[in-house]
Amino acid sequence: MSAVTPALTSSRDRSGSSSGKIIQPAWIRSLHWINAVAMIVMIMSGWQIYNASPLFDFVFPASITLGGWLGGALLWHFAAMWLLMVNGLIYLTLGFATGRFRRKLLPITAGGVVDDAKAALTGRLSHADLSTYNQVQKLLYVGIILVGIVIVLSGLSIWKPVQLQWLTAIFGGYDFARYVHFAAMASIVGFLIVHVTLAVLVPKSLRAMIIGR
Repeated sequence: MSAVTPALTSSRDRSGSSSGKIIQPAWIRSLHWINAVAMIVMIMSGWQIYNASPLFDFVFPASITLGGWLGGALLWHFAAMWLLMVNGLIYLTLGFATGRFRRKLLPITAGGVVDDAKAALTGRLSHADLSTYNQVQKLLYVGIILVGIVIVLSGLSIWKPVQLQWLTAIFGGYDFARYVHFAAMASIVGFLIVHVTLAVLVPKSLRAMIIGR
């Protein structure tokens, strides 16, 4: 994905890469990094919580968990949960209010996703214009927003299964809600791996998320 052929690099791409325009506004950068910290804390503390009552025949190594024991992990998890929820609500509100979601994430077409996926796998996908997301990026970002909503709601159903029994019932009961929560966590971890890998392969995208340009 690091190679870019001239055929796929338009004049708009070249001008976008050479200008000093703002690619990521300050509010996006702030919410992005707050979300990153909250998500990492929730994942690591969540793994410690999982270890106290595993769903599968494995546990996570203590070196990548947070909290030390169930009680400590729950404290970290709940603290990060509120940070993630408030940060996420602000992100969703501003994303819709400013029209950013409509401009950046739509439209998404099956043909466009297939074409951009093929271009990415053959090293022909242009990254010259960071202000425009390709179809694969759009699909991943929309998907991770939906997964984020699912993991918060399933987490609430596990946390308060009596007070929020209607929500727990939507997820098929307490036990099944745990599997949904775990699947959402695994999806987020997978997204983070891809996200960080692309940031390494296209370092200017990381620079844009730090300084905006």
